[in-house]
Amino acid sequence: MTTRTRCMTAAALTLALFAGLGSRADAAPCGSGPGGFEAWKQAFSGEARAKGVGAAGLSALMGTTYASATINADRSLHSFKLSLDQFLAKRGAPAIVARGRSLKRSQAAMFSAIEARYGVPAGPLIAIWGMESGFGSQRGNQNMLSSIATLAYDCRRPDYFTDQLYSALQLIDRGTLSATQRGSMHGEVGQTQFLPKNIAAYGVGNLETSSGALNSTANFLKAHGWRAGAGYQPGEPNFAAIEAWNAAQVYQKAIALMGRQIDGGE
Repeated sequence: MTTRTRCMTAAALTLALFAGLGSRADAAPCGSGPGGFEAWKQAFSGEARAKGVGAAGLSALMGTTYASATINADRSLHSFKLSLDQFLAKRGAPAIVARGRSLKRSQAAMFSAIEARYGVPAGPLIAIWGMESGFGSQRGNQNMLSSIATLAYDCRRPDYFTDQLYSALQLIDRGTLSATQRGSMHGEVGQTQFLPKNIAAYGVGNLETSSGALNSTANFLKAHGWRAGAGYQPGEPNFAAIEAWNAAQVYQKAIALMGRQIDGGE
């Protein structure tokens, strides 16, 4: 997902808007290490309360801890700089395609229903599923809220993750997520790794199940312009929806290529 790098200082304390919640003037300042995290939580909790976050969300926020592993991972995203061939090899593309073809056959009824509802064929969905979580086997074991709160506090991309944090707190208030929810390093959860804003906007059912995750992914792609029956390779109409899923060009091309192979092409 695309992000916008912006570091705040005490003299310029502004963050991006969260849809429907109004402006964030006088926002809590970001930081570049764990030293200021507890003070930032106190300041942010006041802002969150003023924006309507309830007791469950606020309690969950105050229970978060600085996620050093998340920060280390965020500083080490090197695989997206690889060539397409290198990226495919690193991600195990042949194994994903082989397993994906098997899953397309064994779960044909589910994929047929998804395509009938959203217009998205099995191939790209299965490619995303395999790439994001190894078909549900690698969903991460980090505390989702601590990861997102840490990234909202960190000066590298506070705007983007502040929006994600507000969504996470609202979903906790509603009971959709829990304070103990586990996820990947950046707070993604479920079998196709949704961040909280996308859960709120496109989530269909339980994202920890294959059906919920794949329906949600198809819903996301349809909302980003997917047209039933149109192609999804680079230059074709539906490739734009794949671009919306992940900003890295090498990832986009990998999904399109593996999806075509799973769907029966070469």
